[in-house]
Amino acid sequence: MINLQKTYDLSGSSANSMAVRHNVLRNTYWLLALSMIPTVLGAFAGVLMHVPVPRGFIGFIVFMAIAYGFIWGIEKNKNSGLGVGLLLGFTFFMGLMLTPLLTRTLGFSNGGSLIMLAFGGTAAVFATLASIATVSKRDFSAMGKWLFAGVIVMIVASLANIYFQMPALHIAISVMVIGIFSAYILYDVQQIVNGGETNYVSATLALYLDVYNIFTSLLSLLGLAGGERD
Repeated sequence: MINLQKTYDLSGSSANSMAVRHNVLRNTYWLLALSMIPTVLGAFAGVLMHVPVPRGFIGFIVFMAIAYGFIWGIEKNKNSGLGVGLLLGFTFFMGLMLTPLLTRTLGFSNGGSLIMLAFGGTAAVFATLASIATVSKRDFSAMGKWLFAGVIVMIVASLANIYFQMPALHIAISVMVIGIFSAYILYDVQQIVNGGETNYVSATLALYLDVYNIFTSLLSLLGLAGGERD
């Protein structure tokens, strides 16, 4: 009788845990979709009003300071509505930061097509890898430290290329970014599925950064390879 009761309790606890994980994943996907609205609005406003985005080392420092300020605030308030508001504000800011890339791309005669292709490609990558992370029995958690190391290398290479301005290095960095953040989708989604991440605001922030970085790098590569001038 005791054993049966223990089995029942464990089964109920497991079912409740699965329900919690499902809710976190569902809320994360909804908030991720919602976060695209201020991103598009920020990008539209930036291109329309020609918002000046600082470039070079100074621009990098300003961007990192503002971005990490937002990230700190989001994580600090992730259990309240303020965290959601800060997240949406952050995505608007990230949309503004797309201004130079979008302006350059729209300078091509096929710029609009390139943007849609990059968006579609990013969506396909996310859908495929998120599905794999959800159903796969393979443990992707060990990738975390290697991916973080890859991000550090990527940042150092990006800083170096601000000085060197080498097209080949730019291409290499873009390819590396796509690879790293595609792998991060596997890692981040599985963290939710396995219960390693239980807050949907933090989970959305992680996945948003994955998607954003893949999109910008893919669009940059498409512009280099397929941009057409009149």
